[in-house]
Amino acid sequence: MGLIDTHCHLDLLKGTPDEAVADARAAGVQTIVAVGTELRSSRAAAALAARLDGVYAAVGVHPHEAVGFDGVVRTGLERLLGEPRVVAVGECGLDFYRDLAPRDVQRAVFVEQLALARRTGRAICVHSREAGGETFALLTEHAGGLRVVLHCFSTPEYVELCNERGYYVSFAGNLTYKNADDLRRAAVAVRDDLLLVETDAPFLAPMPQRGHSNRPAYVALTAQFLARLRGWSDDEVAAVTSANARRAFALEPLAEPAP
Repeated sequence: MGLIDTHCHLDLLKGTPDEAVADARAAGVQTIVAVGTELRSSRAAAALAARLDGVYAAVGVHPHEAVGFDGVVRTGLERLLGEPRVVAVGECGLDFYRDLAPRDVQRAVFVEQLALARRTGRAICVHSREAGGETFALLTEHAGGLRVVLHCFSTPEYVELCNERGYYVSFAGNLTYKNADDLRRAAVAVRDDLLLVETDAPFLAPMPQRGHSNRPAYVALTAQFLARLRGWSDDEVAAVTSANARRAFALEPLAEPAP
């Protein structure tokens, strides 16, 4: 199918990253974006991207870890972003659901990383939970001209604004859950050229794997579900979402040559 998992925490999976990548390839997943949530996991993601074919990295500080953002972290992220297979800043953003960091600190660290994406010419991978209004307000102020990817999309009330602004919208396995009617309506409403799929593995395994640890291979299940929602074939959803992912993360210049 040639799918791209645009958001996966490869360092948190059961088994080895090599096994997860091999399983994904067998399921038709050709490319994975491994994502960091603080400096340690960002370094791990960048190292995996440097070592494994078809793996790229996003490096950043999750809102849960915002209190730890300092000059050392900023410098470390800047160095990682100099590596050719590091394609995005993130995941970063706001999480007012768990509130594991003070909200003013979350806001400041998010703005720092938006500026970092601008300086380095990278995409920005955005986490937003129970913070849609403030997330979009900060994007309005600071994200002009950036390639914005709304990871694990959870703000369906903003789907038309995403369409207007050209923000990429990425759907994870929770799209397949019984109570996700609002997300399903949003998945139909998103512009074709902004649609992405992801796993957020090891979290949010899609049906019928819900309750098990998620894996990059399972992005195929979410993609198939999305295809049915939009009246597409499996090949069409793979072609559209993968083309969008390559554009969002500027993967084309970095793609491996054909054998």
